[in-house]
Amino acid sequence: MPAEARGSRMLLEFDGVYRDAMVYVNGALAGQHAFGTSRFAVRIDPYLAFGAENEVRVECRTHLDSRWYAGAGIHRDVHLITKAPLHIAHDGVRVTTPDVDADRAIVEVAVTVENDGPVTATVRLSAAVVEEDIAEVASGSTPVTLLPGERAVARLRLPVPSPALWSVEDPSLYALRLQLSEIGGPDVADGPIDEERVSFGIRTLQLDPQKGLRINGREVKLRGACIHSDNGPLGAVSIARAEERRVQALKDAGFNAIRSAHNPASSALLAACDRLGMLVMDESFDMWTSGKSDFDTASDFAQWWERDLEALVAKDFNHPSVIMYSIGNEIPETGNRFGAAIGRRLAEKIRSLDDTRYITNGINGFVSMLDTIIPMMQANRAAAADAGPAGVNGMMAGFGQMMSRIQASPQATERVEESFAVLDIAGMNYGDARYELDRELFPNRIIVGAETWPTDIDKNWALVTANSHVLGDFTWTGWDYLGETGIGVVKYDDDGARGQASFATGFPGLTAWCGDLDITGFRRPASYYREIVFGLRTEPYIAVQRPEHHGKDIAVATPWAWTDSIGSWSWAGFEGRPIHVEVYADADEVELLLDGASLGRATVGESRTFRADFETVYRPGELVAVASRNGVETGRTSLAAASETLDLRVVADRTSLRADGTDLAYLAIELTDEHGTVHATHDRTVTVTVVGPAVLALGSGAPITEEGFTAPQHRTFDGRAMAIIRPTGAGEITVTVAADGCAPASVALSVND
Repeated sequence: MPAEARGSRMLLEFDGVYRDAMVYVNGALAGQHAFGTSRFAVRIDPYLAFGAENEVRVECRTHLDSRWYAGAGIHRDVHLITKAPLHIAHDGVRVTTPDVDADRAIVEVAVTVENDGPVTATVRLSAAVVEEDIAEVASGSTPVTLLPGERAVARLRLPVPSPALWSVEDPSLYALRLQLSEIGGPDVADGPIDEERVSFGIRTLQLDPQKGLRINGREVKLRGACIHSDNGPLGAVSIARAEERRVQALKDAGFNAIRSAHNPASSALLAACDRLGMLVMDESFDMWTSGKSDFDTASDFAQWWERDLEALVAKDFNHPSVIMYSIGNEIPETGNRFGAAIGRRLAEKIRSLDDTRYITNGINGFVSMLDTIIPMMQANRAAAADAGPAGVNGMMAGFGQMMSRIQASPQATERVEESFAVLDIAGMNYGDARYELDRELFPNRIIVGAETWPTDIDKNWALVTANSHVLGDFTWTGWDYLGETGIGVVKYDDDGARGQASFATGFPGLTAWCGDLDITGFRRPASYYREIVFGLRTEPYIAVQRPEHHGKDIAVATPWAWTDSIGSWSWAGFEGRPIHVEVYADADEVELLLDGASLGRATVGESRTFRADFETVYRPGELVAVASRNGVETGRTSLAAASETLDLRVVADRTSLRADGTDLAYLAIELTDEHGTVHATHDRTVTVTVVGPAVLALGSGAPITEEGFTAPQHRTFDGRAMAIIRPTGAGEITVTVAADGCAPASVALSVND
């Protein structure tokens, strides 16, 4: 730390340290923070030696404290913030747009200014609003006088003409540039003594049971995806490019909203949502005072919840993408009056910090009644065990229906009424049975499906579109995640799953396997089905159930499990064997053709809405699905069988990278034929060699594997793998991929300062 920095105020801002972080500077404890996924700042200048080297050490502790993979250590960005004694406070800028019409918008700016100096000072706060970093569209200034040790809030109202409104379709952003300059006196510094730049958007939010959620006056239905915070092969780390890629992929798949289950989103994720146009439900906690894992944060809740909510709001306030805060996820306490009182305190705390957004809570009436349900379930489980394997599996298969019955029961209605009443939006986890019921019982209640079964999207979306008081649907999950292994895996009798009374696969299960997109970002069949349900896709989609399981009895398939299918007609080794084909279409009939010959016609909707099913025999060729309504073709799609040629194809999403620690290159690795058709049955181990200033993460979408992500070898899954290259400095990088029986493939990357 240079000697001339003496007298500055210095903070280390951590966007996330998992968890129980202790920050030491030169051996002295400078600060601590219990929660592992909320932002916090530690003042370090009192402990620094100026004109000398300093040591900052961060210690954290984590053990059996999460129901999924939460990672460990510093997993989000860290910033060093340096301020003069007279400065704009950290997180001291608040921008709101309370008055908006087509001709102008009023941008209200509230800036907290602090005087840590020994004398009274008068400063001038100047503000400029810049549209898309091109032109200044509004400005203003005000003097502010502060006594020693005082802080004050300076406010400006800036009219912006013909505002460009932020929306999902057109995420227009403005920049607020602030300068703080001292006024008067012989020792006044030349130029500004502090500066800040804040990105924000101009938009309005309205909410009522009759018109639902309106953004800029237009009704918006939330096509939502729950996501966990891990980034697949990267682990729990949040890197700007990873978050940007994930948001873009989810948007391309038809989603317009995400829920940060079950902890606050990273700053990098919110910045990506702002730029790309993705709405956010930012969630605070997975537990309050009742623990869900042996050593989770329930023991810290009473001491830390206010500071955690303050950190949540401070991080989110200026992000236009954030439209609601969630105060919890499936909190058991919501089923009693004392838990409702906690919920009220949390909701009012947020309202005192930010009254421009809405508050929800992911309430599951089933979980809220566990104190009475668990004894009943234990009795049912014992009875099912006495009935043999069929009884256990029948109970597992009916879990979703049982949960719906309990959630819609009069007992649940009474138990959660107050917990819902403290919210602006009643978040319901797997509570679709209440949607129409509550329209009658609670006509002023506004609902969002905060977490829903992926297999129920057709039914749930029909409820969303038919009911103005239901704002949208958030599926579990939009993106697959590490942990809660195998809750979406279809298990068959010959896997030894008969009689298994558990949703999870256990070791060597790696991912939940319930995402529309796998952990590499590859879209699974459920994603295309959902896109059709949303009315965003007219072209049909062909999904083929894995022929090796044809005719087997399903032992366990939870409501999180899609069919065991992929979008492929390359099944070498299964020629002449029976195979089941699913075609998703917004139509009334589908004809299936193989090399131009009809394999028959099937009615859409017999097995499930928007799906037609075919039993046939596998033969290589081109499979074509033609959808029609009232005898008129509405769309067609095709799958071609791969030839015997086996090539290794590697495609980078970008070849020019930044060396600032925020960038990545994603290399899609595929085993294909000469036409680029992926082989589904020729999986093999690929070896990736990286030469240059970079580190490698390597993985696939496989839900069950003993492989990690740090080795240079990984087996493909359904013919695919993903290499992720993170630059460690400027220079040239060469990535070479090799696999048995294939010519190696190379990609050159360039990294600039």
